[in-house]
Amino acid sequence: MFAGIDFGTTNSAIGLLDSSGDVRVVSHHHPAGLSDTLRSILAFDRHHCDAAGRPRPLVGHEAIATYLEGDGDCRLLQSFKSYLTSRIFSSATIFNRTYTLEQMIALVVERLRQAAEAAGGAAGGAAIRRVVAGRPVRFVAEDGKIEDDYALTRLRQAFAIAGIDEVAFEYEPIAAAYYYERGLDRDETVLVADFGGGTSDFSLVRLGPGRARLNRPEDAIIGTGGVGLAGDSFDRRIVECGIAEFFGKNTEFRSGDKALPVPDWLYGKFSRWHHIAFLGTGSTLRMLRDIQRHADHPERIEDLLTLIEHNLGYHLYRAVEAVKLALSQAESTTFAFDYDSIHIERPITRAEFENWIAPDLAKIEDCVETLLQTTQTPADRIDRVFLTGGSSLVPSVRRIFARRFGQERLSGGGEFVSVASGLAYRAEEIFAAG
Repeated sequence: MFAGIDFGTTNSAIGLLDSSGDVRVVSHHHPAGLSDTLRSILAFDRHHCDAAGRPRPLVGHEAIATYLEGDGDCRLLQSFKSYLTSRIFSSATIFNRTYTLEQMIALVVERLRQAAEAAGGAAGGAAIRRVVAGRPVRFVAEDGKIEDDYALTRLRQAFAIAGIDEVAFEYEPIAAAYYYERGLDRDETVLVADFGGGTSDFSLVRLGPGRARLNRPEDAIIGTGGVGLAGDSFDRRIVECGIAEFFGKNTEFRSGDKALPVPDWLYGKFSRWHHIAFLGTGSTLRMLRDIQRHADHPERIEDLLTLIEHNLGYHLYRAVEAVKLALSQAESTTFAFDYDSIHIERPITRAEFENWIAPDLAKIEDCVETLLQTTQTPADRIDRVFLTGGSSLVPSVRRIFARRFGQERLSGGGEFVSVASGLAYRAEEIFAAG
């Protein structure tokens, strides 16, 4: 039995390859039934404690349900994969207990492993102790610096804490390529585009029956590329350009006889899900209270304070995500946020959204063009473009590839499970050979 783990910024999954050569993705309990993915989210709630009276970690859908049903005394952590490149963030103290980033990641990975074992994922009930795990093509820090070695070291440590004795890493778009290849009966040159929560990754690969005749599987890889933005970046644009104004962005307050802007750095953190919690420090809250007393729009600062103090970041995230999903199907929708004393409605059109994310789309398109140029691969040599990952469903993302390669060469599928499935296929190649 071979296993592949896709630990993602937003969702995670584990795929298992059985003796028949088929991959199944392990399901997880969800309020609506079963889900092929586990949300990469942790929660700590004072009402859910271990035998020592300490809040026990809750993972995935259980974490979300506890947060939504709780009384506000719950800490929710999300998008923490984004911290792998950070040399500043090493741990978080939650209810007087410190968790390192590696321990946080391990909690999600361990839950994936346990779910696979409970589902009979290992022959004879044996534990899963070696896996192939996904990684982006580039681990890019917020300052643009490549931090591959540093991030992989932390990720390897996290898998070890989760009980994985041996882990091999594979590029996520290569794993998605293995998933796509299962349906091929002829050789193709394929551009794989994998859009996750934190990164957009690309690979040029020769796939099909002929790949089996190569001396090494990696000889089929023509080239790879990636850029450190994707679904979370699109969410951030919605917050920055369409929502933050309701929470005081671009407003002023009086300081003596001067009119000063509300500090913009507040909204830099406000627009990043994994940074919102950092606004809840005593010094920041005192500063906001002082600003509110002298603000042109004190009610907007009050709403910002309510959101921070009442731990409503995930509610905001869900409302923004709903907008993004709706605009993948419709030309317009309404952002609606109605929690505690905050009541906001704001119509948003697809045209607005596409204008907001235009800088990100340009970087994605530039990355694809650079990959073609560095590998000296003309666009007309690409037989198929395989698009996967949640943000591949955004119409303006798909148009990048339709313009360059033609709509008829685009295909998609397995948006949330292609990487985990492909990693399981890759595990057979790596561990069976070893």
